[in-house]
Amino acid sequence: MISFGSVFLELVFGHVPELPRPGEEIFTEEFAFSCGGAVNSASAAAVAGARAGLCTVLGEDLGSRVVIEHCARLGVDLSPSVRVRRRSAGVTVVLNFDGDRAFVSNIPARRSQPEIDRWRAVLRRTRPRWCYLHAGPGVPEFLRDARELGSKIALDVSLGDEREGDVVIDCVRLADVFIPNQDELLRLTGADTLGPALSAATAWGTPLVVKRGAAGAVIASPDGITEVSEGIRPVEVKDRTGAGDAFAGAMIAALLRGVPLTEAVVAANTAGSEAVARLGAVGEVDVSGIAAVGQTLGARFIDQVATAVTSKPDREPDR
Repeated sequence: MISFGSVFLELVFGHVPELPRPGEEIFTEEFAFSCGGAVNSASAAAVAGARAGLCTVLGEDLGSRVVIEHCARLGVDLSPSVRVRRRSAGVTVVLNFDGDRAFVSNIPARRSQPEIDRWRAVLRRTRPRWCYLHAGPGVPEFLRDARELGSKIALDVSLGDEREGDVVIDCVRLADVFIPNQDELLRLTGADTLGPALSAATAWGTPLVVKRGAAGAVIASPDGITEVSEGIRPVEVKDRTGAGDAFAGAMIAALLRGVPLTEAVVAANTAGSEAVARLGAVGEVDVSGIAAVGQTLGARFIDQVATAVTSKPDREPDR
């Protein structure tokens, strides 16, 4: 399988009593560096024993370095990714409070049509059995290519994607399985409760696996509805970031082994439970190379300045 999308460096703060107001400082006892985005599902699939790849943009920044080192440890294939000589990874601050999360994020470059065109080239070159990606503008063309090539699609959505509702629904109709969480499905369908939301979404013709946290998941299709609570483990919830992606990666890995969808969701429930018990989408990562990265970048900057100064022609100072 290949996971398509952006990646992030995560600065994750454990439980905070409340979000800080302007001019206020909040302290927390737990903190971790992690990485997130498209790497989450690829990591979960690799941990579950699947051959997993990541199609993203990796640059000259700490976030990209952390992702590269993390993927090397897990055996996630980075050959579908492209390397650039600029910052490419996003940075997101995760604040866990009141059982939920709040984010402050910066993304150097949002997904664009040229990037999706590159995804389509990777798709045609590698022909993965499964692809995992999020809905959005430009994605339907990718999904049509995947269908023609025989690649299956597990489709997800992100916060705020309901604002592009028509595009998301177009994507859902082209996918093999749609895996929103319950809140995302409610916002997307405009329904107040899960029952009407499932009725509306099954009319799109694609099987749904709706993630429900500690309640497990619901599988819905025109053939009926199945609740799956097996696989959920009692854990202390530290951070829900990335749990949905971990669910998806484990589910795809199980489907690749040929198990039925219901059994794959059981494995996905377990992966989701394990994900919320740790800080960070993929858990805490080692950033001991931070100093080395800083020294390298600092030395490079000094060299650039020195070169610029020595290469200037002699002239009178500006007046």
